[in-house]
Amino acid sequence: MTLQRLILDYRTGQLVIRALYRSQDGAGPSTKARAREVTALIRTGLQDALKALEAGAECVGTSGFTTREDVLLATASSNKVKPVKGART
Repeated sequence: MTLQRLILDYRTGQLVIRALYRSQDGAGPSTKARAREVTALIRTGLQDALKALEAGAECVGTSGFTTREDVLLATASSNKVKPVKGART
């Protein structure tokens, strides 16, 4: 399984995490095994994101006036920062 995207949605009294990932094969949908695999994948993805944020993050895009959305780019490696599509520089 390869994690491609994590989306955190903070709602009243709950946190919804949507994960986009690729898988060659594995457990079928709505099974306990699938839930365990995805939970482990999300946990690893969040840990990697925290490590990258601790190393530093750059604001690469903003939008909105009263309701704001900022895009932060934090890379876990020392590779050159790549621009994000649609980001303002």
